Amino acid sequence: MPPAPPPEPVPPAERPTWAGTTLDVRRAGRRRALLDAALRLAGGAGCPAVTVRSVCRTVKLTDRYFYESFASRDELLLALYDEVACEALAALRAAAPDARAAVEGFLAVLADDPHKGRVLLLEPMTDPVLGRRGAELMPVFADLVGAHLGVDPGAPDTRLTATALIGALANLFARWLDGSLPVDRTRLTAYCVRLVNAAPGLARPAGDGP
Repeated sequence: MPPAPPPEPVPPAERPTWAGTTLDVRRAGRRRALLDAALRLAGGAGCPAVTVRSVCRTVKLTDRYFYESFASRDELLLALYDEVACEALAALRAAAPDARAAVEGFLAVLADDPHKGRVLLLEPMTDPVLGRRGAELMPVFADLVGAHLGVDPGAPDTRLTATALIGALANLFARWLDGSLPVDRTRLTAYCVRLVNAAPGLARPAGDGP
């Protein structure tokens, strides 16, 4: 007697539900909860506070559910960092080429939820996993800035200026977030806008005019 054919896969819309939700929805909810817990921990006490145990305890889940979404603590941190970085990039893209809107949008991501500011700018200075990811993403931010300097985006001086500008702004924002640069948000915004508006002059090669 030939073996019975394997059962056909259940279409997503027909997967069993529990309490009115599908398995995929519950998994997505647990993943979201783990990311939110990592943000609170890393953005509060720093990345050393993020462990599989501490995150699971925060969301009241067993480590089985942690490994359902992430292979390791480092994978969780990278997913969190990428999420915040994508939010910051989206704010810059939405505002460009308006310098004030770009600065205000970026600061909104960092300051409206200071946990995100710490994860994006402060923790990469001491956590090697996030430090490497930050270095990988630096050219992405530089390309975005360089494209809106009003000069040839592929020129060497444009690249130099965009990279220098990103570094300067990141340092200003980081020092403001850690409290070592005691100025109010309005003054910081105004200064950064002046800095961005002055950058096109540096991006023009010597001899191309003021």
